[in-house]
Amino acid sequence: MLLVCRSIVVILALAATVAVAQQPPYDVFPVAEPPYYRVRYEASDQPGKLSFAVSYTVWIPAGVQTLRGVVVHQHGCGEGSCKSGLTGAYDLHWQALAKKHGCALLSPSYEQPQDADCQMWCDPRNGSAAAFERGLVELGKMCGHPELAAAPLALWGHSGGGHWCGGLVMMQPERVAAAWLRSGVPLLDAEPDRDKIRPHSVPDAALRVPMMCNLGTKEGVSVKGGRFANTWPANLAFFREVRGSGGLLGIAIDPLTAHECGNSRYLAIPWLDKCLELRLPIHHGEALRMISPDGAWLTEPIGTTATPASQFDGDRLTMGWLPDESIANAWMQFCKDTNVSDPSPPPAPTGVEVDGQQLRWHAEADSESGLSKFIVMRDGKPLADVTGRGKNPFGRQLFQNLQYSDTPTQPLEKMEFTDATAVGETHQYEIITVNTVGLQSTPTAAVRLSK
Repeated sequence: MLLVCRSIVVILALAATVAVAQQPPYDVFPVAEPPYYRVRYEASDQPGKLSFAVSYTVWIPAGVQTLRGVVVHQHGCGEGSCKSGLTGAYDLHWQALAKKHGCALLSPSYEQPQDADCQMWCDPRNGSAAAFERGLVELGKMCGHPELAAAPLALWGHSGGGHWCGGLVMMQPERVAAAWLRSGVPLLDAEPDRDKIRPHSVPDAALRVPMMCNLGTKEGVSVKGGRFANTWPANLAFFREVRGSGGLLGIAIDPLTAHECGNSRYLAIPWLDKCLELRLPIHHGEALRMISPDGAWLTEPIGTTATPASQFDGDRLTMGWLPDESIANAWMQFCKDTNVSDPSPPPAPTGVEVDGQQLRWHAEADSESGLSKFIVMRDGKPLADVTGRGKNPFGRQLFQNLQYSDTPTQPLEKMEFTDATAVGETHQYEIITVNTVGLQSTPTAAVRLSK
């Protein structure tokens, strides 16, 4: 077992376990110094135990006294997706969601060889649920928040990660506040055997957990062939079983993508935000709250129109479920062209420092629409845009860029700028944050660079 905390690496010998050196692509970690903490477990050869090594990285928001929950960002199958999990806890946009609700942000990274059976981790019954619980306990001790071990969960998962999140809902429904399933769902008893995957049963408590099936239109909806064509039939079967039994389940079809996550976070984060608002306990240790049926909206499984449930006369259990009007409006925008609106500007940067020609600062992302870039102002005029690396091929431009599985690229972007033209001169600088819909923050207080 390898624990990383405050840049100290401690190797503990476990009985009957021999540590194996990591192999690429899982050997490049972002630094895990507070407020980040990491634990890593070696693979096990014991029946029922996790057969892949795994790392869990958690981010703890500053100033929180008692964590109210854990937002879990779970990658999909294969080496590329598993590697992308290494940066999930460092995503500024997902951190903004977690901080808003007093939650930690946790991202696993399973070290699955490319051609290995993904079911060995994405089915939580194959040892990954137990490893996850163990990780929460140890991370809670490391960061000084033992309540992490039993905190409510808000789950987001892509592909095999969607299978994992949905499976955990079926296993631990009393603990899950909400689950977003992007391009992956668990197999249920009502479905025929599929590739010998072990099905889940649906307990009554799981029907009270809000869930969203989200997939790209090119995954079997508008494009019927190709590698991911079976995604839509699987999602539709899951929807019919869960929603038909009264579950709080919706479907959101991404009109632009196939299996990549694209702009899905601009609906996923507001949806999880609303679910956490409605579900998290008011007081620590209480049970998750039930969502009132009042105010719900309904949608066609394939469509772009939402209707208040109070105005719908048909069979509600054939329609997708949304928690309220605000999410219904965002859902309609997303299903049309993914351009979910945001009328509020982002928070301004803080802590601007000047060291010679080097400027550094800190900034939080806009919880609705993330962080696109920074504008450096010199003497009241725009000097430069700090945009991060390259153009995001999977959705809106993000300062941290975006991988296929909705996580930042490595190396992580730094909030800094070098003014090479400020030689022997005195200037005043301000930094402005710009979110992904183009809205600007107020400028930071001016910082003077002396001769």
